[in-house]
Amino acid sequence: MARRKKKASRGWAFKLVLLLAVAGAAAATWKWNEDRNWRPDEEAYPDQGALVGEEDENVDFTVLKGLGASFVYLEASKGARDKDAAFSDHLAAAREAGLQVGATHEFDPCVTADGQSANFVTIVPRDTQLLPPVIRLARTADDCPERVSDAAVQSELLTLVNQIEAHTGAPVILAPSESFEERYRPAARLERALWLEGDLDEPDYAGRPWTIWTANTAHTSEAADTPLRWLVVQP
Repeated sequence: MARRKKKASRGWAFKLVLLLAVAGAAAATWKWNEDRNWRPDEEAYPDQGALVGEEDENVDFTVLKGLGASFVYLEASKGARDKDAAFSDHLAAAREAGLQVGATHEFDPCVTADGQSANFVTIVPRDTQLLPPVIRLARTADDCPERVSDAAVQSELLTLVNQIEAHTGAPVILAPSESFEERYRPAARLERALWLEGDLDEPDYAGRPWTIWTANTAHTSEAADTPLRWLVVQP
């Protein structure tokens, strides 16, 4: 009789553990879906949009606008050689959908500014209708083939800023990652608007206010087959 009670007790304990595990998994799945669909409230941040590149599959810019986006930034160039193969098509499609459009360049700390600006200007037209250009700053010089000092990175970045601004006729927006900002301090050294990353949380790592915030790095919607990087502008 005692053995039966022990077995029954173990059975209920196992069922309880299983039930809690299922409930925990369901809660985690619900939160994951909520996070993927989340974006800041439009009343607080009325100007919202997305960052789009060639790796984003089947982007429908008309649907994106219907979801509340007013602008897109398009990946254009990277370093001294790489260009986004979809830039021209994305530019035409976004404009046809009635979205404001801007272009981004990804800074490579391992190469000089001259090659990078030449790469940018060969793909991004001199067009006053474009939003201010953006220089994305993510990679540090730690993995460069040859040693590049912090001072050299800061100097080449300043040169690149001046060169891109000369081409576009507009001040650039700097988009440093937290690690790049900690290492090279572009927000403190250069008086330019900032685009900061803060997945689901408003960022504060630059020491001064942001102009653009990457609020969700994997926003799922009907506008694309893959999650998009969702952006908001400081009101």
